[in-house]
Amino acid sequence: MGLDRVAAVFSKCREGNRAAFVPFVTAGDPDPGATPSLIEGLAAGGADLVELGIPFSDPLADGPVLQRSQARALAAGTTVDRALAAVAAARAKVAAPVLAMVSASLVLARGAGKFASDSAAAGLDGWIVPDAPLEESGPIRDAAIAAGLAWVPLVAPTTPPERRRSIAETARGFLYYVSVAGVTGARESLPAEVAAAVAALRDVSPVPVCVGFGVSTPPQAETIARAADGVIVGSALVAALEEALADGPAEAVRQCLAKARLLAAAVRRARRSPPQP
Repeated sequence: MGLDRVAAVFSKCREGNRAAFVPFVTAGDPDPGATPSLIEGLAAGGADLVELGIPFSDPLADGPVLQRSQARALAAGTTVDRALAAVAAARAKVAAPVLAMVSASLVLARGAGKFASDSAAAGLDGWIVPDAPLEESGPIRDAAIAAGLAWVPLVAPTTPPERRRSIAETARGFLYYVSVAGVTGARESLPAEVAAAVAALRDVSPVPVCVGFGVSTPPQAETIARAADGVIVGSALVAALEEALADGPAEAVRQCLAKARLLAAAVRRARRSPPQP
């Protein structure tokens, strides 16, 4: 299904005049066996798409919360194959698209074509590769697209306008707007110019624009949902999981899912005006 499944979700959200809710969790945190139930729980609790981080020893763009999450996942024995197996296990029960946040190093180590075919076979729907710059992403991007996967590039507040246009033209599925100049992590407030930045990106993007980095509370999620096509939340969910780890993996997962339900409800409350065409 891949790209088609992603496109169908955004079409459905557009018909409902609302943004998509896109939660992020790390594969293998708190342990590899919990990941399928996390994906299933997120989808059941209101996620329109799920973003799954494949842990890497040198995480990029991640703040302390997600760095610790990846370290826990690696210590628990999470590998690329185990992450893909978790997606395959969840896919039988989950219709929502699942996209991987993955380092280019992991893709290239396996071979872009092989990684793409393995991803599609597992039921993964797309890739977000934060360390694949526009000028060097061609082989990875082409492999993803050839396998029917969504390709989701990132644009930052510091990206010049012409480069934003060039990056947006490569997007398949959606475009990821990084709301802050910095790493992932909860913020007390988000930049006031996010709405204007999203509007400018819509003028050049052939696909929906989603916003991530820093969104952590229901009010923030609701505000972003009025401006963007999707709201991505990661650190706040992983922090909820981390804070409950002392009570065991099952409770950690429960707390993460409870936080996700609150954020999903906030996103669904927001209605954009005027409706998107």
